[in-house]
Amino acid sequence: MSRLNALLLVMLIACALSLINAQYRARGTFVELNREQALEHQLLQDWDRLQYEQSAQSKSARIESVARNDLKMQAVSPGRTQYLSAPAGSTGAMVDVPVPSASPVSAPASGGKR
Repeated sequence: MSRLNALLLVMLIACALSLINAQYRARGTFVELNREQALEHQLLQDWDRLQYEQSAQSKSARIESVARNDLKMQAVSPGRTQYLSAPAGSTGAMVDVPVPSASPVSAPASGGKR
């Protein structure tokens, strides 16, 4: 009988240690879950802020303001527009036509065939 009691005592201690270990891991997992939920909340706030900033930056008034003030661009007017014509007998392919340097409109930087 004493041997059976010793065996049951060892099994009881093993079960108790297993229960303690399971509770310890559950607490650790719960803390990690809370940490990840806080990170998710922060990332959602950042996402919302970035979407708001993107919508604010893409408004046409903002784009026009940056173009006029920072990039010193001007609106197109018929008086400043230059029309280029292809040489006689061309097949409609894109060709390089020199733009006079005295014009207020400068030639594109690429300047090559398309």
